[in-house]
Amino acid sequence: MKIIVLEHPRIRSGLRFNDIANTPLWSCLMGGYVASALKAAGHEVCFIDCTVNGWDFPKAADEITAFSPALLAVNCVYMWEKTGAIFSFFQNLRSAGFKGHINLFGFYPTLAYRTILRFRGEVDTISVGECEITVKELASCLESFGRAGEIAGLAHWSGEGIHMAGPRSPHRDPDLFNLPLRADGGFRTASILGSRGCYNHCSFCPVPSFYNQGPLWRGRSPENILLEMKSLISTGIRDFYFADPNFIGPGKKGKERTLRLMELIRPLQITFGMETRPEDLDEEIMESLVSSGFTSMLLGVESGSKTLLSRLSKGSTLNNSERAISLCRSFGIEPEIGFLMFVPDSTLSDLSENLEFLRKNNLLNRLDRTANLFSHNHIVLMGTSGYQRYEKEGRLIPAGYLGFEGEIEYADERVGWIQDVVVFACHHVLRQSGFVDSPIHWRKPQEQGPAKWVNDYLVKMFERLLKNAESLKTLDEPEMVKKDIEMEINREIWESPFKNKGFEPT
Repeated sequence: MKIIVLEHPRIRSGLRFNDIANTPLWSCLMGGYVASALKAAGHEVCFIDCTVNGWDFPKAADEITAFSPALLAVNCVYMWEKTGAIFSFFQNLRSAGFKGHINLFGFYPTLAYRTILRFRGEVDTISVGECEITVKELASCLESFGRAGEIAGLAHWSGEGIHMAGPRSPHRDPDLFNLPLRADGGFRTASILGSRGCYNHCSFCPVPSFYNQGPLWRGRSPENILLEMKSLISTGIRDFYFADPNFIGPGKKGKERTLRLMELIRPLQITFGMETRPEDLDEEIMESLVSSGFTSMLLGVESGSKTLLSRLSKGSTLNNSERAISLCRSFGIEPEIGFLMFVPDSTLSDLSENLEFLRKNNLLNRLDRTANLFSHNHIVLMGTSGYQRYEKEGRLIPAGYLGFEGEIEYADERVGWIQDVVVFACHHVLRQSGFVDSPIHWRKPQEQGPAKWVNDYLVKMFERLLKNAESLKTLDEPEMVKKDIEMEINREIWESPFKNKGFEPT
């Protein structure tokens, strides 16, 4: 049967351009895994990755029409305020006469399948959860004119509402999945999945909800990972990024597996980066990682407040985070930090603790990092435990496309006021850093010159806003404050070389 597996075009959000909450939903290689499973089952598969070939929606539509597949399987990715473009694309395909079966899979459709099926009639089915086997069974069913309604994990709209013949249980052994198909984009770095899921269940994270509605971590064997890496090396790849939400994995077994993997890849003389939880790092692990080509890390710290760590169900401690940051630096690795500066339940005390944690651990000395750390807030996505909790408490207002995001009023309006102003200021800085001719362009030195002055300004600004929120009975109109801050930042960017470097924001 003729099948197209589509990684649709991505449109960058103008509002959420620096948020990393959606990262695992974008970089999961899911389309390649589904295409590989279908190809192994004997189908005629065309894998189109618009993120690689640069196609827009009209070009993708032309190719789909020309190939005329019986099944169009799409890794549907949430694109914030641009998400409607995906469904307009499906609608246009139908209007142009496309009769094939449209199936969606991936994080977003899994978490929002009921809403999508209720409101988007262009979509026939959604593969809920781990999708390779579900889509493969759907293809077999379509080919033999069987009953798709009996496939576990496959949701569809029937005359009586949404129907699914039970959940799809995650496969216990990820080694049994075929290696993903990849579109050749001439990239120097390849993403790779060494594991699936996470052994924790943070309230803000969609990953556990996608795989298991709860904690579940499954690691590929080191030998299986090595096989894929060698295959990619044969194509010229020398740098890898493990897109796993939790690279090392739980406890003694996770550590032993990581040490074995490092032993196997050390002779390859490659470089790689990864993401992990602070408590999974120790000196033996770090020594093994670095000696095997490890160069970059995203460390999931999330908060400098003990209260908020508990509220977020983080399952980690401040001591773990501080130790992990120090350990990385002792091995020459400067970690990037996953951090939620603002959470709907934050108090002013929590903000003070966050600021002190970042300062104490020397995380506010580089403009690109400071602006990102200050501007990340708790994004509440449908299907996460946080969304469910706020909805149950009656505090959630559905927002975003078809209500996929939850808007939560801050418990303390002063925290909400600070968040509004600080995020605006940091976004202004980040946008300015994207212009090549800007003195703070991200490729220019970040720890000296204009970038340093703007960095110092942001830290002082945060301190000032926090102090004002604590002492003032009436808060200034945020739009007026934003206007003043924008002028001050622009002055720091363009005039700092000609004025007193000890400038104190007013």
